[in-house]
Amino acid sequence: MTEEKKAFQVGDHVRWNSEAGHVTGQITAVHTRDFDYKGHTHRASREEPQYEIKSDKTDHIAAHKGSVLHKVR
Repeated sequence: MTEEKKAFQVGDHVRWNSEAGHVTGQITAVHTRDFDYKGHTHRASREEPQYEIKSDKTDHIAAHKGSVLHKVR
């Protein structure tokens, strides 16, 4: 059995775990190629995209792989 990959779209509301606990936010961009963000190269591909998410409570923008995100209703 293969693990099903999670695919998200711009506008999806998601939750992830951070050092401060669970955070929720809205996806603002989907990256399917490597990109630089906050001085670091983030690896992304069509098979494993990375998502930029704006936090609901702050103006913080995070970049994460879909494997750490959970869709929120």
